[in-house]
Amino acid sequence: MEFIDILARIIPPAIFFASPLIFTALGGVFSERSGIINIGLEGLMVMGAFVGIVFNLTFHEVLGDATPWVSIFVAMVLSAIFALVHAVASITFRADQVVSGVAINFLALGVGLFLTKQWYDKGQTDMVDRPFYTIDIPVLNKIPILGDLFFSGWYLTSYLAIILAFAAWFIIYKTPFGLRLRSVGEHPMAADTNGINVYAMRYVAVMISGALGGLGGSVYALTIALNFSHATIVGQGFMSLAAVIFGKWHPLGALGAAIFFGLAQSLSIVGSSLPLLEDVPQIFLLIAPYVLTILALAGFIGRAEAPKSLGEAYVKGNR
Repeated sequence: MEFIDILARIIPPAIFFASPLIFTALGGVFSERSGIINIGLEGLMVMGAFVGIVFNLTFHEVLGDATPWVSIFVAMVLSAIFALVHAVASITFRADQVVSGVAINFLALGVGLFLTKQWYDKGQTDMVDRPFYTIDIPVLNKIPILGDLFFSGWYLTSYLAIILAFAAWFIIYKTPFGLRLRSVGEHPMAADTNGINVYAMRYVAVMISGALGGLGGSVYALTIALNFSHATIVGQGFMSLAAVIFGKWHPLGALGAAIFFGLAQSLSIVGSSLPLLEDVPQIFLLIAPYVLTILALAGFIGRAEAPKSLGEAYVKGNR
């Protein structure tokens, strides 16, 4: 098998699995850059997956081909609102941010499963009729080599994830909003002294993380799972959090880390067709993403520098 053929088998599924992680990790970057730990990324993905699937099943006959796009938008909005639970607890009431995030994870799964049982009278929803589908980009897919690698068999959500990562980098590092966001995460008292509303910036950051986490969860549900159950989002939010840390709280670093984890997940699908992995037992390919996540964090977390006020509650006027 030629090297280009191997890449053509690896790259599309790697980005396919990485896309939900990219969206959610970017949400984690916004939240943690403002100084708020967001362990609740898993719960935000669960909420996004639940809302995306239920909305898709409910309105697919009315919205037609636009259904998956409207579904992920609604999931973003409701997940941003759901993230206010974490914001109120950790910012207004200054609760432990880790405990609040863990509570979000349990609450999202509990609410999703309860409503699924009430509405569908079973432990999971029906399969969606209007998921996302892969596409070929006209003209560009005819480019030799590059066409097969980057413009054939991709989801539009995969391109959106990569574009959004660069947009997040621009917002955080090249705009006044990004400067304020980073300032309240590094030194909130100094930011307050300079007229920046620390509470407002942190609320906005947590809501952005909620929206992006919901986007990641809904994209995962509408491209990979295609329904909602207790096992739809299993560990994806924690892998996204690992991507935030592995990527050193930088949008492009999180992008690279998410692609790395997406590649690890894709091996369970394409590994049997690759010369070097065809004889590896399937169970090892299935656990590879989690093992690589642990190894990545063990190797890099000591060298990653978090925002200085990360996890610290801020009390206005306490100088």
